[in-house]
Amino acid sequence: MTQWRESQTKAVSPDITAKSNALPARYFTDPEVFEMEKDKVFGQYWVYAGHANCIEEAGQYFTRTIGDRQLIVLRNDDGSIEAFHNSSPEEGQNRVAETPMTEPGGVDTDELAGSEEVHVDSIGPLVFVNLSEDPMPLAEQAGVMKDRLESLPLGEYEHASRIVSEVECNWKVFSSNYSECDHCQANHQDWIKGISLNESELEVNDYHWVLHYTHAQDVDDELRIHDEHEAQFHYFWPNFTVNMYGTADGYGTYIIDPIDEGRFRLIADYYFEDADLSDEEEEFIRTSRQLQEEDFELVERQWQGLKTGALSQAQLGPNEHTVHRFHQLAQEAYNS
Repeated sequence: MTQWRESQTKAVSPDITAKSNALPARYFTDPEVFEMEKDKVFGQYWVYAGHANCIEEAGQYFTRTIGDRQLIVLRNDDGSIEAFHNSSPEEGQNRVAETPMTEPGGVDTDELAGSEEVHVDSIGPLVFVNLSEDPMPLAEQAGVMKDRLESLPLGEYEHASRIVSEVECNWKVFSSNYSECDHCQANHQDWIKGISLNESELEVNDYHWVLHYTHAQDVDDELRIHDEHEAQFHYFWPNFTVNMYGTADGYGTYIIDPIDEGRFRLIADYYFEDADLSDEEEEFIRTSRQLQEEDFELVERQWQGLKTGALSQAQLGPNEHTVHRFHQLAQEAYNS
């Protein structure tokens, strides 16, 4: 397991002390903090918009709401992808109808004349947008994640299933819970029976971290999207994950989509070689859904504890490296 160097555990602000490295509870419960995040987090960093395979033909688009701003992500006639604010000169009126991300619609590009354009970039078929005027390059924010994912045939897999859940919890609580699996022994007892958790490895980068683990028994290469006999769970700041499973020929993504300070929407998408799922793939998704529900129960309990005010600032355990990094990034964004 990767360990923090001393320089990585120092205080990053007056709010995060050397002995108690978690964000104070008010950063999870205060509506004003959530309003600030719309600009300083979701308005400044690259945010996942959707999968390019969902808009394969010219004129196809989907919409994506980030903060208070609804965007149109569109496939152009030349095959490129652009994104625009979905607003007309008449305030409050959208240019095109809202379209779910996996059910692309068609649009006449003339309808978008005069719309404000948004920065777009991609990692393989994964499309990202940035709402700031002068963003850092996506390659800088993604780091090694970009090269690693682009070495895999992600674009060859089809969207096969989506599960959307609304959870009574601040989005940062679920995000903090995602990576390290410290809760797995207690919360996912059925799932961990086939996993060698003692051999897991956690890798922490600037805006991206990944949990690697192996299964107690190897699986055949034809059941894997990549060669190594391991699973990889990538977290990309601020609210996106790529899940490389150890027992299925496919991958998944999560969008941890905040609704307000006390609710988020988890958008879980699954990609396989064929959109028509086999019985084994259907069972795999049911197992994934069970894990989600177990996590929802855990984080909703944590959220209730934060709301009581009994705990003003949590102390992190010695292995909570990604939680500490996540809280650091949030604090850096708030102070920017």
